[in-house]
Amino acid sequence: MRVGFIGIGAIGWPVAGTLIKAGHDVAVFDTDRERVARFAAEFACRLSPSLSEIAAHEFVITMLPTGEIVRDVLIAQNGGAFRKAVRTGTVVIDMGSSDPLGTRALGVELGHLGVQLVDAPVSKRIAAFTSSGTPVARATAIPMVIMIGGDKEAVARARPLLADIGDTLFETGALGSAHALKALNNYASAASHVALAEALLAAQRFGLDPKTCIDVINVSTGRSFVSEVLFHKQIDNPDFVAGFSAGLFAKDVKQAADLMEAVGLEAPMARLTRDRWALARDRLGPSADITAATPAWDRNLSDGAQG
Repeated sequence: MRVGFIGIGAIGWPVAGTLIKAGHDVAVFDTDRERVARFAAEFACRLSPSLSEIAAHEFVITMLPTGEIVRDVLIAQNGGAFRKAVRTGTVVIDMGSSDPLGTRALGVELGHLGVQLVDAPVSKRIAAFTSSGTPVARATAIPMVIMIGGDKEAVARARPLLADIGDTLFETGALGSAHALKALNNYASAASHVALAEALLAAQRFGLDPKTCIDVINVSTGRSFVSEVLFHKQIDNPDFVAGFSAGLFAKDVKQAADLMEAVGLEAPMARLTRDRWALARDRLGPSADITAATPAWDRNLSDGAQG
């Protein structure tokens, strides 16, 4: 398939590379011209200089940080270059972590152009983690979950392409449902991260060895993805990073909390988790890796009033 790919970041790089290794004809675009040139050289793929050229493809994949950026790229950027050039029948696949309500609104806008939108965010599985925390391009599908939402016809068209990217696919329902599930999944992970960090900080203050704590938790009832992968790897290797920023994680948790509010659910844990990750983001900076969050929460009770 001919695919236009927008966004060669930490996850976009291995995803686009895997599509190329699977035999697809991929053209890439990114505002970081040096990075995208390195990608094109490594994978011997086409480098598109403009959004209007990307728009000429049957499938267009975006792997961008926020839904606002996705909308700007597809509708407004460079004088609406993509919007003006896109063809009727094109399927756009948003593989980032966009706001689900914004995804539905964007789907309406693109629908007026004869374009179908599919939301297909990803979540890494344990097997996808390398020493750097991020997956790598491979000849077979990445051990990664892809949630897929959208019109049934559009999803049916997109699914073979997505099956070459990730090995675990779930169709979640109407447009926006996949982005909603991704936000809720990340909220559950984020809440687990906060709880585990507090448990280990208390354990250390009591004089317990962090490695012993993690070893016990990982064969007991406190076990989670966060304990098995993030904390376990970080204790074994202090330089380990998850490859996901505190700023983006805080954004995802806020989207989940906003979604719960929108559906009328009283969710105090979601609000607390949102606030704790916002605090970590603000103390560490938005580009800090999520594995650095624990020290940001390491405060005494007497320091609480100071934020």
